[in-house]
Amino acid sequence: MGKTVAIILAGGRGERFGDEKAKQFVKIAGKSVIEHTLDKFENHPLIDEIYIVIHPDYYNFVEELVRKNLYTKVKKILYGGETRQESSRIGVYALDDDVERVLIHDAVRPFIDSHIITEVINALSVYCAVDVAVPSTDTIIKIDNERYIVEVPERRNLLRGQTPQGFRKDIIVKAHKLAEEEGITNATDDCSLVVRYNLSKVYVVDGDESNIKITYPQDVYIADRLFQLKKLSFLDVFDLKRLEGTLRELQDKVIVVFGGTSGIGKEIFEISKRYEALPYAFSRRTGTNVASYEEVKQSLDDVYTENGRIDIVINTAGILKRSPIYNTSVNEIEEQIKVNLLGSIYVSKASIPYLHQSKGSLILFTSSSYTRGREGYSPYSASKAAIVNFTQALADEVRDLGIRVNAICPERTDTPMRWKNFGKEPKSTLLDPKTVAYITLLVSTQELTGQIIDVRKKDEMLLKNLLGDKF
Repeated sequence: MGKTVAIILAGGRGERFGDEKAKQFVKIAGKSVIEHTLDKFENHPLIDEIYIVIHPDYYNFVEELVRKNLYTKVKKILYGGETRQESSRIGVYALDDDVERVLIHDAVRPFIDSHIITEVINALSVYCAVDVAVPSTDTIIKIDNERYIVEVPERRNLLRGQTPQGFRKDIIVKAHKLAEEEGITNATDDCSLVVRYNLSKVYVVDGDESNIKITYPQDVYIADRLFQLKKLSFLDVFDLKRLEGTLRELQDKVIVVFGGTSGIGKEIFEISKRYEALPYAFSRRTGTNVASYEEVKQSLDDVYTENGRIDIVINTAGILKRSPIYNTSVNEIEEQIKVNLLGSIYVSKASIPYLHQSKGSLILFTSSSYTRGREGYSPYSASKAAIVNFTQALADEVRDLGIRVNAICPERTDTPMRWKNFGKEPKSTLLDPKTVAYITLLVSTQELTGQIIDVRKKDEMLLKNLLGDKF
């Protein structure tokens, strides 16, 4: 089977953006827009190669960016043209003979979800051209030159196009050749050329409202907020066909689990042993309080002395005490902040020398309460919101050290901490802690970093089906 190539169009100079930098190089959530976009395609298992089409003025900058981020799939950086259509044509004409499918994506759409990339690629096994679109929520009007309405089309048949657009190579090459022969230069997307020359029907897959295109300065503020709230799902991260093989990669890995004697941490410890890893569990029961940097460091030192390395560090330790703030003592507030926030910071700081050596993985835990604080446990919610920002910032700080940092965000989970605070709840409404444990361990094997991974009830059913008796 031939290769699948993603062409990333980044040739804009930012005229409409009104900034010294072109919009694809503006920093949002610690990275430039184009880095966020490239991350999605670099980490996608079905993408074989990436071509970047860039304005000549930014060539050296992008070359250094690719080197710094170790984008191994980027095989070509090409000088772009004067228009989007010309830049797209340059990318298409550069496709090698062994390419079968091509996706063309705007660099300034950094929120593209992995599952949409997958759907476009899968659809190309049936269709020759594939577009991505979302319904129009506004009424569309057509006006004449004097700005009078001449038509109000039926909204249900109107969609707003996004990218990536996918094509079989021969179709898109032919479309651009015909446009070049006709002298067409102003096409705003590639599917329009396929339709113009009646080369194929264009199938449409569902897009996502969050897959916004950063065009104007105000879009940066929207994007920054979206990045703060953005989470990946289980399906975004894993190649399900390799699930069991990925778990076997844990064999002989030295894994340190703080909070490892109860709840999710205990399940992580047990599953690690099952896959022949070398796990160590620490908690207050074993004499390690994550609120004490010295105790955390000593625990890690002991594991390193015994094994000569540490590959994965996971912090599940946390406390929750339901009580309105006016009924909560200062000591209780301080304890929650120390364990839930400072504990993660201490674990992270103490782990860095060991994970730098092993090029390893650090996993922290946040909560669904981070998106909006929950009444009755405000210190806990505040700490979990802080963990998200800490994860994103730390991932950038230690990227050059080869350390990956991610956070797990589980829905309500059937753990002792939850029982103590909420009493009896129907188990059918709660996540099994084994689900969270499995996904945590799977995340630890991946190359992604700086991500918040959602764990939902639907993931549990999928895991049970995939793992069978091993769940």
